[in-house]
Amino acid sequence: MRISVIGCGYLGAVHAACMAELGHDVVGLDVDETKVALLAQGRPSFHEPGFPELLARHVGTRRLRFTTDPTEIRDAEIHFIGVGTPQLQGRLGADMTYVRQAVATIVEHAAPPAEGRPVLVAGKSTVPVGTAEEIAEALASSGKNLMLAWNPEFLREGYAVADTLHPDRLVYGLPEDLERGAVAKEILDECYARPLATGTPLVVANYPTAELVKVAANSFLATKISFINAMAELCDATGGDVTRLAEAIGYDDRIGSKFLQAGIGFGGGCLPKDIRAFMARAGELGVDEALTFLREVDAINLRRRDHAVTLAEEAVGGRLAGRKVAVLGITFKPDTDDLRDSPALDIAGRLWSRGAELAVVDPAAGDLLRRRQPELNVHDSIEDAIRDAHVVMVLTQWKEFVELDPAALVALPATPNVVDGRNVLDPRRWSNAGWRYFGMGRGVSVW
Repeated sequence: MRISVIGCGYLGAVHAACMAELGHDVVGLDVDETKVALLAQGRPSFHEPGFPELLARHVGTRRLRFTTDPTEIRDAEIHFIGVGTPQLQGRLGADMTYVRQAVATIVEHAAPPAEGRPVLVAGKSTVPVGTAEEIAEALASSGKNLMLAWNPEFLREGYAVADTLHPDRLVYGLPEDLERGAVAKEILDECYARPLATGTPLVVANYPTAELVKVAANSFLATKISFINAMAELCDATGGDVTRLAEAIGYDDRIGSKFLQAGIGFGGGCLPKDIRAFMARAGELGVDEALTFLREVDAINLRRRDHAVTLAEEAVGGRLAGRKVAVLGITFKPDTDDLRDSPALDIAGRLWSRGAELAVVDPAAGDLLRRRQPELNVHDSIEDAIRDAHVVMVLTQWKEFVELDPAALVALPATPNVVDGRNVLDPRRWSNAGWRYFGMGRGVSVW
């Protein structure tokens, strides 16, 4: 099929490359000339495992191209909207500016079909419920026989390529008109023929249900993370070990073990802003009481950052000013260079504001951080970062940090204190190697 993807950031660029991998001819459109120039050379503008190879392969075959010229989307049979919906400045709601611009671009430049089925516009961006209906009305009034479907994305950074090519489910939000809905489903089925043929579950719903799926899923995951972090607070107060607690309740298949890892909390470009936009939209609909629990989810999450700073203060005797703090990991999760709403970056900033001397190391975001915040003092090696440090903080669970040998490093810091912000280190192993270990809701237990 001939496909356009409007917006070539993380979501759009990955989706475009994966659609090419599925056999389609794809053009990605973005207003950022620098980003488009890189992508057109087969060079990604962000870190994502497996994406550089996929991008280079399909740019090389000309099955995938990128442009800033909106006239090049004219012949597409499907226009995917993959632009960002960031949090509004100073407010909880989502900024819909880029979605509206994408719709306007499609309406202006999409060619009306000469005959046969309509041109499909498929929304992938995470939007407040009710947005799809507004877009559908705008498309209907365009006079170009454009039809809307809502097709939310469920990408996990670090696994985005696999999640697109082999999704755990596909969701279609279709028009209520059964005949038009059947046509939209037929077009999407053709687009996703390969994953559907391998048994990927398909959920067909109306517009509002499809819009709610993504924010509901992210809100549930955020709730699960904040729940186990609330349990970590209780464990700190009672001497319990939150990792053993999580293991025990995770065996209950009604609960499951995923997303039950206590630590400094969640971040990134999705969970924080999505739950806040969800709360804002519920308030606009007059049902804000339904989501008041998300306020506490958000509050618990932010408290974990305070707690990490408190542990660092405790480790150095109560005063951070003039103390060297080695920060291992600055991205919000491993296998990405994404710094958006990163708990690790926020904690580093708080430490610096209290007078600490920072030494940061990160496998993917080091160069980016050097340009943005040189005061954080980025190092290339773990050894250089922790040398003469008064406390070492593991804030992102990169494999390089999880697998560190504490015995080989214990002589490097000024005082061997380690704050395990992700609860990924073995407390007994580090303690036996001579380190003072500080976990998030876990102590050093003989069990």
